[in-house]
Amino acid sequence: MSMELANKVALVTGGSRGIGRAASIALGQAGAKIAVNYMHDDAAAQATLSKIEEVGGGGAIYQADVADESAVQGMIKDIEQALGPIDILVTSAGIMSAQHHSKLTLENYREIMTTNVDGTFIPIMAVKDGMIARGGGSIVCIASVAGLRARPTMIPYSVSKAAVIGLTRSFAAALGPQIRVNGVAPGLIQTDMTEAMQSSAKEAMKEEAFLKRLGVPEDISQAVLFLASDRASFVSGQTFVVDGGRVTIP
Repeated sequence: MSMELANKVALVTGGSRGIGRAASIALGQAGAKIAVNYMHDDAAAQATLSKIEEVGGGGAIYQADVADESAVQGMIKDIEQALGPIDILVTSAGIMSAQHHSKLTLENYREIMTTNVDGTFIPIMAVKDGMIARGGGSIVCIASVAGLRARPTMIPYSVSKAAVIGLTRSFAAALGPQIRVNGVAPGLIQTDMTEAMQSSAKEAMKEEAFLKRLGVPEDISQAVLFLASDRASFVSGQTFVVDGGRVTIP
């Protein structure tokens, strides 16, 4: 097992499930101490920590709403006291919903934007100064291919993930050369967030992909691990599409 992240501390927001859980495990297996952030499900966060420990890693769980600035600042203080200064931030917390535009409400739009956009902006703002003072750090933002192409029944989600891509680019420009900021734009990944989708829609997306399969969280976690590590030392401001070939850019 590679220990390329030994002596590093990584905060993974939304680390209790799905892509966040897989990223936490991958980073932990690479030697980082993992701060697993979660919002509601203590048992799921504990399960993630157990998985990290099974692969030889360690860390702790931290409850906080990533869209609440004071809560995030308090969490950062607790993490630094218990595990040490944060070297790696992965912003994976997010929510998704789908509805026809005739049923779309401002309340729904604001809820998704608050969690997905503010919940990316606030953690970055909370860790950036410490990273700069220590001379380095890596931030990986989980976006989506929904931020790169039209999603007529997922307008708030699509807009929020386009904003995450914009945050990634702009923070990379603002925080370099000390901090590298990159993003990962997953395609359809088999997680609890996507379980409610109709099987016919999933099958159609699978057929659109060059690789003719849906993704799993581990597909994304390996991209996160690469971008967080020194193997990506000359990569910043990029958003890697990991979707089996459904979206190709530019």
